[in-house]
Amino acid sequence: MDDLLEQFLLEGRELVQQAADDLLALERSPKDAARLDSLFRAVHTLKGSVGLFELVPMAQALHAAEDALAALRAGSWAPGADGFRALLACMAACQEWIEDFALAGALPATAATVSAGLVAALRQAPPAAAAWLAPLQAGAGEALAKAWAAGQQVVALRYVPRADCFFLGEDPLALARSVPALLALELRGQAPWDGTASDPYRCNLVLELLSAAPAEALQRLFRFVADQVTLVPLQAATAAPVSSPVMPREDAATAGSLRVDAAKVDALVDLVGELAVAKNALTHLLAAAEAGTAVAQAFAVQRLELETLVGRLHRAAMELRLTPLARTLRRFPLMVRGLAAQLGKTVAFEVEGDQLEADRVVVDGIAEPLLHLLRNALDHGIELPAQRLAAGKPAVGTVRLLAQPDGERLRISVADDGAGMDPARLRQVALARGLASADVLADMDDASSLDLIFLPGFSSAGAVTDISGRGVGMDAVRSAVQALGGRLQVASTPGGGTTFTLSLPQSLSLTAVVTVSAGGERFGVPLQVVAETLSLPAASVHPLRDGEAFVWRGQTVPLLRLAALLGRQVQPRGGGACKVLVVRVAGHPVGLEVDAVRDWLNLAMRPPTGLLAQMRGVLGTALLGDGRVLLVLDIAGLLA
Repeated sequence: MDDLLEQFLLEGRELVQQAADDLLALERSPKDAARLDSLFRAVHTLKGSVGLFELVPMAQALHAAEDALAALRAGSWAPGADGFRALLACMAACQEWIEDFALAGALPATAATVSAGLVAALRQAPPAAAAWLAPLQAGAGEALAKAWAAGQQVVALRYVPRADCFFLGEDPLALARSVPALLALELRGQAPWDGTASDPYRCNLVLELLSAAPAEALQRLFRFVADQVTLVPLQAATAAPVSSPVMPREDAATAGSLRVDAAKVDALVDLVGELAVAKNALTHLLAAAEAGTAVAQAFAVQRLELETLVGRLHRAAMELRLTPLARTLRRFPLMVRGLAAQLGKTVAFEVEGDQLEADRVVVDGIAEPLLHLLRNALDHGIELPAQRLAAGKPAVGTVRLLAQPDGERLRISVADDGAGMDPARLRQVALARGLASADVLADMDDASSLDLIFLPGFSSAGAVTDISGRGVGMDAVRSAVQALGGRLQVASTPGGGTTFTLSLPQSLSLTAVVTVSAGGERFGVPLQVVAETLSLPAASVHPLRDGEAFVWRGQTVPLLRLAALLGRQVQPRGGGACKVLVVRVAGHPVGLEVDAVRDWLNLAMRPPTGLLAQMRGVLGTALLGDGRVLLVLDIAGLLA
């Protein structure tokens, strides 16, 4: 891909997202000047970037949006609900056009028609003259009349410097003195003086002036403060604000940021993974050396130092990959608003926890699953306003996207207060579609019935829409989450709403595991779920109903054979002691009997792919020092 195009696509997505965020914030707080300035800069910068490519419809729509925002900044236009709707529609269209351009190298055939509609909506009500123009013109009546009589075009300019402009090397008065063909200049305070001592390092000026110079000359002069300037070309009887197409200053929030090529980071992580494998190989060399010799002692010291170094290096590398969830979550408010309007529903959408960080692979990988879950919530979860009122609910539905830390993992939930799902109806649908037998369904409780939506081909929707169908593709959603090393669960109450919960690894760093033997194979169990290892006398194991149990720290704990859970051959126990891992699942202790407890290792674990991604109870894979692949078990998934 061309470097310029790649940069445009990267920055274009960020600018559209920033503009959408600012618009949604402005709709709630219309007087937020900082948000308005940020919005204007984003739209203006995007319009300039679009000009580098043959994207005429997109440029026209952005130009109309920029004109509307310039009028809003000048105080001559109050957008109202229709105005915000038109601006949001423009950003949504730009978002789609950027993706179309990335895939096909051109805008779709419908772009010109869509753009014309957006331009018409944005310019439906031409803004009136700005309030600050009248007194400025009145004070320069004679000079203004002479300029018009000479056939000159007069431009009005309003410059509101930032309070900290002196520290940025700016001199507002020097800029004003540099204006060519100056006809009038008015200086005012942004805030009235209250009679107390003022801060000499804080700028409180507003500069308003008239000039007979061309607008292009003024744009060049004020190019470094474009976000603080409004230009209005004047005619003898009217004044209409226009945008000032000059390059905005780099935003302070991004000046200190650094983009790192993802391929370089991935290469570093792979290298660290190989280093971890080499470190684990020392364990086998140490075991081969004769115990107590100087060689063995040297190996032990070197292995400890290498293990410490690998851990530090791997943590540093993984921190490079940590990305705020906002990278994915910020794209959803605009989508939710548009779909809700399309469906004739009013929805309050809440996002919390987008400041949390996770591995880049996880942040990017959850985009599609969350998109599908949100579409389901809007289309088949939230009811129409009339239906909600009839059910005693507020007309406005609520969809909440919440991210929370959960130990070393990340928990993300998508919850709606809509119609919910009826377990009895789900069982009927599964029976009608032949997805489960009547006997199996009869023994199924309500919680288990909700999991039926994850069966391939399951759908409880009466009609499949072009947006979603509750259950359609939910098996793919769960598979996508599992491919990231995560789990997906659902809870629902008829009439009370539905909540989907994703449990995901927050970082794909080194994982501490204890390796065990079971059924003639070697497996890894994450150390974080292991409470204790036991050598349990066979006489301490007692039959309990259809299973076995033992007493651990004063409580009865079920005992399960790991080989049987994995479908492997179970070795006779005999009269010796049992090797048991006490693990905690959902806060409760469970005993896992294994053939042997082996090593404790730090491994670079990778999420399962291919056929392994479909296997229940597999958390990931890791390469051992002797070249063998180790399956790391998901104990909670194995016992579910």
